[in-house]
Amino acid sequence: MSHDTHTATSSEITFVHHMDDASFNRRILKTTIILSVFTLIELALGFTIYVLHKGVPSQGFLLLIKGVICILTLGKAFYIVSIFMHLGDEIRNFTMTILIPLMLFIWFIIAFLADGSSYKNLRNKYDPYFKESTTPAGHPDIPSDAHRYNTIQKGERQ
Repeated sequence: MSHDTHTATSSEITFVHHMDDASFNRRILKTTIILSVFTLIELALGFTIYVLHKGVPSQGFLLLIKGVICILTLGKAFYIVSIFMHLGDEIRNFTMTILIPLMLFIWFIIAFLADGSSYKNLRNKYDPYFKESTTPAGHPDIPSDAHRYNTIQKGERQ
């Protein structure tokens, strides 16, 4: 076996990303400025929500502001992962190996939140004592016979 075939079959495949210091510094500065602008916009929107809660806020407008904050937060996460964690410089298959399980994990969290909300709503619907004990007094969701139900329960326990 010659030396040429040995090196050809066992050579390691590497991807070297050469970047000079000036372009690297420009890239980091650009990313820092973008992240700072996103953060300042998020803070301004957060203070807007704080001021709106002192008055009578429009629920649609609050939902819009919170949606914009979520989008800006995802943008910041993209830049941090892409630039500072160097995932933007990797090949596509490696990037998908990391991102697809992340998306499945986000779906997993949403599914559990929906399931927990469904359980809470069903428990309130079928157990009037639980609903009465967890709902503040004077709330319109407490049925008029809740007081009667509560006094019957207390009478039976004595």
